[in-house]
Amino acid sequence: MKNKYNTTIAACFVGYIVQAIVNNFVPLLFLTFQRTYGIPLSQITLLVTFNFGIQLLVDLLSIGFVDKIGYRASMVMAHVLAAAGLILLTILPEALGSPFAGILIAVMVYAIGGGLLEVLVSPVVEACPSDNKEKAMSMLHSFYCWGHAGVVLVSTLFFHAAGIGNWKILACVWALVPICNAVAFMKAPIASLMEEGETGLRLKELFGIKVFWILLVMMICAGASEQAVSQWASTFAEKGLGISKTAGDLAGPLAFAILMGASRAFYGKYGDRIHLERFMVYSSCLCILSYLGITFLPSPQLSLAACAVCGLSVGIMWPGTFSKASAALPRGGTAMFALLALGGDVGCSGGPTVVGFVSGALGDNLKLGVLAGVVFPTLLLMGVLLVSRLQVKKGAL
Repeated sequence: MKNKYNTTIAACFVGYIVQAIVNNFVPLLFLTFQRTYGIPLSQITLLVTFNFGIQLLVDLLSIGFVDKIGYRASMVMAHVLAAAGLILLTILPEALGSPFAGILIAVMVYAIGGGLLEVLVSPVVEACPSDNKEKAMSMLHSFYCWGHAGVVLVSTLFFHAAGIGNWKILACVWALVPICNAVAFMKAPIASLMEEGETGLRLKELFGIKVFWILLVMMICAGASEQAVSQWASTFAEKGLGISKTAGDLAGPLAFAILMGASRAFYGKYGDRIHLERFMVYSSCLCILSYLGITFLPSPQLSLAACAVCGLSVGIMWPGTFSKASAALPRGGTAMFALLALGGDVGCSGGPTVVGFVSGALGDNLKLGVLAGVVFPTLLLMGVLLVSRLQVKKGAL
């Protein structure tokens, strides 16, 4: 019975690779867009905000239509939109009068697909019969990290071998990944999140449950803890060590992504022997220590090593919070997963913003900006302990 869902779980793993492609490929082309189309960097940097803004909107709107059209149709649509956006990226800048408008439309299309994937993939895996759902969830989320690292490495090698001017070829190659996975989801069995006859909690019911609000804050803090360091790691490497951008990208965000993926893969492999709550508590404490290390260690090299350790520490936060939510609110359904994804995206946007704002207010002191971000893993640690206490007092909700 369980074996027939192996195809579904594998397709979900690839689904997170697709999300990594749509989130991390275009930022590698920012300077190319500036040179080729004469678009100022002030406009180009809006593409990241626009991408995550669309995903936030999709997270919210998906509550109203995913259950109506079904998970299979929604999943196939997500992959088709991701592929279409990547392909349109190669066509619209020249086809429209404004290259920036063309890029913006392409980003909007693949961002809708990316937002849907974020809402859909975790509950589909959660619904699949398995001996240890926490292991499966952690392994699932590790594939976003491997996808991120793969996009950077493969794209860098392609640009080196074929030249950055041939980026459109690579965009079409990356589009093949969601196209093939859409075909896989047309045939893969998809289990129901609910037992027969049950229905998921409505928004009003969710909002009336105290533990849901704690889990939502935990999800915001998970995204913020992760991205507050990840988004600034390359800049930190360049400024602190005086190395090139390429070397900074490899020493900063790539090392962060690999160690974050290693943490998730480790729990995905050995999670049946490790208590999830204990692992999240220890990881949160390690994250706090890594933030303090980035700020106070006297050597730039040691501070950069603390950035990498931060990647290791945040690995379990996002998938662990999903698993805690599934255990605490088994009838949470699509609405719960969509709102948690929304919270995670808010954290991913807000964490780097807090670091950047504080750094700017204190004379571009990035170390003090990171120190301000220590509030996120601290709140997450408190959340883990509070959820555990509520479950002990009230039993399974």
